[in-house]
Amino acid sequence: MNTTSKRLRIEEDEPITKPFNWSQFIRLLSYIKPYQKYFLYSFLLMILATLYNLAGPYLIRLVIDIDIPKRNIHGLFYKASFYVVLTLLYVLSLRIRTIFMTKLGNNVVSDIRMHLFTHLQKLSLNFFDNRPAGKIMVRVMNDVDSLSELLSNSILNVLIDTLSLSFIIIIMLSIDVKLSLVAFFVLPFLIVVIMFLKNSIRVRWQDVRKKSSTLNAYIHESIQGMKITQAFVREETNLQIFKELNTIFKNTWMKAIRVNNLFWPTIDFTGTLSTVLIFLFGVWMMKRGYTTLGTVIAFSNYMGMFWQPINNISNFYNQLLVAMASTERIFEILDIQPDVKDSSHAYDLPPIKGEIRFENVSFSYEEEKPVLKDVTFTIKPGETIALVGETGAGKTTIISLLARFYDPQRGRILIDGHDIRNVTLKSLRKQMGIMLQDTFIFSGTVADNIRYAKPDATMDEVIKAAKTVNAHEFIMKMENGYDTEVNERGSRLSIGQRQLIAFARALLADPKILILDEATSAVDTQTEVLIQEAIEKLTKGRTSIIIAHRLSTIRNADRIFVIHNGQIVEEGNHQQLLEKRGFYYNLYTSQFKYFEK
Repeated sequence: MNTTSKRLRIEEDEPITKPFNWSQFIRLLSYIKPYQKYFLYSFLLMILATLYNLAGPYLIRLVIDIDIPKRNIHGLFYKASFYVVLTLLYVLSLRIRTIFMTKLGNNVVSDIRMHLFTHLQKLSLNFFDNRPAGKIMVRVMNDVDSLSELLSNSILNVLIDTLSLSFIIIIMLSIDVKLSLVAFFVLPFLIVVIMFLKNSIRVRWQDVRKKSSTLNAYIHESIQGMKITQAFVREETNLQIFKELNTIFKNTWMKAIRVNNLFWPTIDFTGTLSTVLIFLFGVWMMKRGYTTLGTVIAFSNYMGMFWQPINNISNFYNQLLVAMASTERIFEILDIQPDVKDSSHAYDLPPIKGEIRFENVSFSYEEEKPVLKDVTFTIKPGETIALVGETGAGKTTIISLLARFYDPQRGRILIDGHDIRNVTLKSLRKQMGIMLQDTFIFSGTVADNIRYAKPDATMDEVIKAAKTVNAHEFIMKMENGYDTEVNERGSRLSIGQRQLIAFARALLADPKILILDEATSAVDTQTEVLIQEAIEKLTKGRTSIIIAHRLSTIRNADRIFVIHNGQIVEEGNHQQLLEKRGFYYNLYTSQFKYFEK
C-alpha cells in the first residue's frame, strides 16, 4: 500500500456536521448541577467584585469635578482610602472565586471523563471493531480536557460580564445620555464581524479535532506495531506518513488560529475608535458647557471597562465554539447505544449446571455475509466439546455469541434453559471463564493479571492457580516473583508465558462454563503436556468448549463439532469422526496428525 492510500485510510474519522446545537450546551451545563453551590458562591462573589470595580471611575469623577477644584483634602483622602479598600475587596473576591471555580471545573471534567469511560465499557464489541483505539483515546482525554477552561471560568465570567455591561450602560446613561450614544456608536460594526466569523471558527475547530484524532490513532497504531515495523524496516515509510499527518494537523490548527485571532484586532480597533470618539465629542461638549472634565474621564474609564466585558464575551463565544466542537464528539460517543445490553426485564442468571443449547442460530458481522447458518446443538453439563474447522468457519463466533459479545440475528441460545438475552450480562459472564485467542496482559504485576477476574482473590489462591497451569516455576524465576511488573501487554513475557498467565486467570474465576479459544496454539510441545494435565483437571465437572489446533486437546474431548461454512457438518468423538472419513478425517490427515506425539 502506498503512502497516500495509507494516509487517506487513517484520516477517516466520524464526521460531525450538525449545526451548532444549544441543546448540547444545556446538556453540558447539567454536569454542573452537583456542584451548583460552588457556582452560586462564585457568582455572588463576582457580583460584589463587579460593584467594587465599577465604583472606581465614579469616585474619580467626584474627585476631579468637586474635591480638586475646591481643594478639599479631607474629601480627597476619604475617597482615596475608600478606593483602596474597594480594590482590596475586589482582589480578595477574585481570589476566593478562583478557588471555587477551579474546584467546580476540575470536578465536572472528572465526572464527564468518568461518564464517558463508563459508557465505553458498556458498548458492544462492534463499536471497537470499527474504531481505532487512538481515536477513542482522543475523545476521553483531549476532547474532555478542552472543556476545562470553559467550565472553570468562561461560563461564570460571561454571566458576570453581561451583568457588568448592564451596570456600565445604566451608569453611563445616568451620567450623560449624549456621550453614551457616541460611545456605543461602533457596536453594530463589532456585532457584524462576530456573526461573520462564528460559523467559520466552529467548522475549523471541528476539523482540528478530527485531524488530532487521526494523528493520535496513527501514533497509537505505530507504537503497538513497533516490532513489526522494525522487522520489516518500515521506519522511513512510517516516518513519511507521520510527517504528512503531522503537517496536515499543523496546517489545520494554523487555519483555525488565524480565524480565531481576527477577534482581537477587531475588538482592539473598535475599543480605540470608541475612546477617540469620546474624547473628541467630550472636548467639543466641554467647550459648550454641556459636560465636565471629570465626566469625560469617567466615561473614558467606563468605556475601558465596557470593552473588557465585550472582549471577554467575544472570547467566551470563541471558546464556546472550540469547546462545542469537542462536546459534539463526546456526546456523539455517549449517544451510541450498545448493540448488546440488558433488556428491561433481565434477571440474574441463577447458579448453573452448564447445559448449553443453540437453537437455529444465525449470525453475520456484515449484511449478506453470514458467518453462522441455522446452527443447532446441545452440550450436556460437564461435557467437553472441541470445535474444529478451517479459519473463518465460525468457531470463535460461536463462543463470542455464547458470552454475548454479540447477539445472533436469528435463533436463540440457552444455558440451563435460560435464554441468555433475558439474563443480565454480569450474571452470565460471572459464571464463565474465557481465555481468548488474543491473550491480553495488562500493565501491573503478575499477581494483578492472574487476579484480574477475581480481584478479591488471596495470594494463596493466585499461587494455586498458577501452579495448576504450571506457571509457578517461571514466575518464581522472575526478579520479584508474583510482584514483578510485566509492562503493557506483557511485553517482557514470551507468548507462551503470557498464555500461561491468562490460563491461570481463567482458572481462578472457577467458572461453570470454560471457554478456551486456541489457548495452547503458541505453547511449545513440552509446555503443552503440562497444560494438558491442567486442562483435564480444570474441565472436570465443568462444561468446556475448546478451540484448538493440537491433537491432544481434540482427542480427549467428549465430542468434536466440525464447523464448515458456518454450519456443524460433523459431530462425534475423535475415533468416530475418523471412521466416517469425512471433513474431520481430511482435516486430520492434512493438519492434526503432524502434531501427534
